[in-house]
Amino acid sequence: MRCREARANVPRMIKRLFATFSLFVVAIPSLAVAQGVTSSADPRATEAGREILHQGGSAADAAVAMVAVLTLVEPQSSGIGGGGFMVYHSAGDGSISTIDGRETAPAAAKPDRFLGPDGKPRGYMDVIPGGLSVGVPGNVRLMEMAHKKWGKLGWKALFQPAIKLAEEGYQVTPALHSWLVQFEPMWKDFPAARALYYVNGQPAPVGTTIRNPAYAAILRDIAARGPQAFYAGANAKAISDAVAKAPRNAAQLTTRDLAAYKAKERPAVCTTYRIYKVCGMGPPSSGATTVFGILGMLEAYDMKAMGKDNPMSWHLLAEAMQLAYADRAAYLGDSDFVDVPVKGLLDKAYLAERRQLISPFGAAGRYEPGTPPGAKPRAEAPPVKEQGTTHFVAVDAAGNVVSMTSTVESIFGSQLMANGYFLNNELTDFDLAPTKDGVPTQNRVQAGKRPLSSMSPTIVYGPDGKVVLAVGSAGGKRIIMHVTKTLIGVLDWGLDAKSAMELPNLFFGPRGVVIENNAAGQAIAAKMKPFGYSFTATDLGSKLNAVERTEKGWQGAADPRGPGTSAVDGAPPQG
Repeated sequence: MRCREARANVPRMIKRLFATFSLFVVAIPSLAVAQGVTSSADPRATEAGREILHQGGSAADAAVAMVAVLTLVEPQSSGIGGGGFMVYHSAGDGSISTIDGRETAPAAAKPDRFLGPDGKPRGYMDVIPGGLSVGVPGNVRLMEMAHKKWGKLGWKALFQPAIKLAEEGYQVTPALHSWLVQFEPMWKDFPAARALYYVNGQPAPVGTTIRNPAYAAILRDIAARGPQAFYAGANAKAISDAVAKAPRNAAQLTTRDLAAYKAKERPAVCTTYRIYKVCGMGPPSSGATTVFGILGMLEAYDMKAMGKDNPMSWHLLAEAMQLAYADRAAYLGDSDFVDVPVKGLLDKAYLAERRQLISPFGAAGRYEPGTPPGAKPRAEAPPVKEQGTTHFVAVDAAGNVVSMTSTVESIFGSQLMANGYFLNNELTDFDLAPTKDGVPTQNRVQAGKRPLSSMSPTIVYGPDGKVVLAVGSAGGKRIIMHVTKTLIGVLDWGLDAKSAMELPNLFFGPRGVVIENNAAGQAIAAKMKPFGYSFTATDLGSKLNAVERTEKGWQGAADPRGPGTSAVDGAPPQG
């Protein structure tokens, strides 16, 4: 639905307030230079991807190499012991594909997995450490599928940058050191983690060289024998033993669970936003449906005319955000197990109805889920936390594009290690309480099921049908909003990707809307009182990464809040 059509659904009062609405069109430059670009949350991963592109590898090849390196240098966030989602654009035929490498619950997992003896959910931090929270890792099968479909270099070559770093050593970053210090109290029960990351009984200082021969060895095996080296034999037994013999929350994840894992190619979820086509990952990700739901509600408003410094822009974004998240909580889950009304959630008429709940004069204060077409009644579950995540992007000289988000769920996942990498705690992304008011929740634990995720790898097409932007972020449930505000910054406010990333992050909590505590966020917060509520400034970090098409060709962008970089093949890396 075009903006003109969408306005018909906006109350007459809002029409008068926004009479200057106009369709915002960004001139899409032609791609002047064929070049490969990578961007990730760590410069060593960015460089590994660039190196693969320089050798003639594809964007998919570069992504595989970046997964392997990030496992090593950013162990708190992602790795081969976790899972991910990949969104892939093929330059050859213009198609969009997605691969679901999300972890699955083992056969022993039952809906009451996280209930205590009293039948009530145990505490979130109580069930994370140890074996109970570990799902069957999916990243290596995802990497295999991506390489078989879109790879150009040999499989073995993709692991060489990570193997070299693991053997020769890499330096501890300030971010890694900070997390090591914060998790010191927990690691008294996890000797494998301490053995690798502690020096003289203390968290390794910044600049310490870490060598990880166990990880190098498993990578050499995977490189030589393929994913079977991960999902069967000695490595599979190492994972199973780590879970079964965990010092806390010992559980069962068998070698049969590992052997049965399959990555899945799923249809991309796409919609239109003004003149653009935006595509992302479907269930078990809630990213695309929620990001696109917010955009769909905002589409009738002239965000360009209001601009990035107007409190009305942020008020509308905050209201659309909370309405979309209400739908997320009610309807999203693993579509292999539950009915998810994806088409209904993105239906333009339905989003126009949801838009009617947004007042230009103040906050609604209460945000209930709607009833999208095709939806069935279900229980709305409380939110779960996600923290240990990373995003990276790559485009090759042919114009193929990868946007991938990878995670171990919480910081250092379950804290358990096998062969030099951390095992995820992804099962705590399920609802800890399997029912609400006696009704089963969408996202309850079930054997073989994939937990709901907020990861939002996104690719945007211009009116010429060519990719103009690929973006994603870390940040748990906030990922959706980090991506949404970046999309609005680029598509509505005409910013380059990095400037859009710099916009203050926005989210909400039990006490209302929160905005990033920086100069821009504080300025916006000060203007919100006329809307009947205040934006509370607080710490809202993010790890956004993107590639965008410009007049000079492809350019990368990395969130200035962290150490991430981008690199153009043949050029120095950019912070």
